Amino acid sequence: MDAAGQLPLRVGFVGAGRMAQAIAQGLIQAGKVEAQHVLASAPTDRNLCHFRALGCQTTHLNKEVLQSCSLVIFATKPHVLPVVLTEVAHVVTAEHILVSVAAGVSLSILEELLPPNTRVLRVSPNLPCVVQEGAMVIARGRHARGSETKLLQNLLEACGWCEEVPEAYVDIHTGLSGSGVAFVCTFSEALAEGAVKMGMPSDLAHRIAAQTLLGTAKMLLHEGRHPAQLRTEVCTPGGTTIYGLHALEQGGLRAATMSAVEAATGRAKELSRK
Repeated sequence: MDAAGQLPLRVGFVGAGRMAQAIAQGLIQAGKVEAQHVLASAPTDRNLCHFRALGCQTTHLNKEVLQSCSLVIFATKPHVLPVVLTEVAHVVTAEHILVSVAAGVSLSILEELLPPNTRVLRVSPNLPCVVQEGAMVIARGRHARGSETKLLQNLLEACGWCEEVPEAYVDIHTGLSGSGVAFVCTFSEALAEGAVKMGMPSDLAHRIAAQTLLGTAKMLLHEGRHPAQLRTEVCTPGGTTIYGLHALEQGGLRAATMSAVEAATGRAKELSRK
């Protein structure tokens, strides 16, 4: 028991892939949960070895996770999740808080596959959770209360930024932040290749491009300004930046980026309907 005489929180993971590993590592490193109180399940040892390296407990039985932990994060592939939920539904109790990070599986489907009144939440994470710089949103089911949402938010902030949103925003988040990682990488690559074209060595160009993205993001977040404000500060009359921005506008960067988020969001909604 802890200093307040309460039993320590036990967190379970059904599915032990990269996202589950990232969340577990964040929770443990931030001191939110002790490694010995984390239990993960997977069909084989291929991914469970990473949990063991963190000091966590592991099993091949999904129901054992439900029987041992009150907060359970389902991190399986989306098409596998309904099968897994059907398998463990008989051991779900009123004490459980169940969380899904599977893209495209709605709260209504989750609640339909689980016993009545089960407290269910959805989390949409993104890959930077691996380095504790994720952007995550939470949507709660009909029976989840604000206290469960706050508990989950507090835990997940060990992996980055986290906020509660209506479920309708989850697919948009997938298009903006989940797919957005690839969009940003494409832009970073293009920035570096422009420098390579002008004569800079590739390794150096890619490091500078990545650091430029990191520094810009920190300024936007820490100073709370709109991107247009920072862009205006960099853009002096007749200077280098305005010439570069003109070239980007001629290439349709802004419209293409908006279309990319729209296309990715549309696909996320399509997968949700399926």
